[in-house]
Amino acid sequence: MPKQKTKRAARKRFKITATGKVKRMRAFKSHILTKKRPKRKRRLRQSIVMSPADEKRIRRLLQT
Repeated sequence: MPKQKTKRAARKRFKITATGKVKRMRAFKSHILTKKRPKRKRRLRQSIVMSPADEKRIRRLLQT
């Protein structure tokens, strides 16, 4: 049986923390930024830990 490959799109978007949780960046930070307040844009810069419900699907894509 051949080795399983990681989905490259998922590898670029998600990281595994040292404690084993899945981390991602927030959405809505790429364009149309003039109407968004600075406080909102600052919050969008922060990364966030995935919910346990979504984490299982992402781990399957990352093959870990």
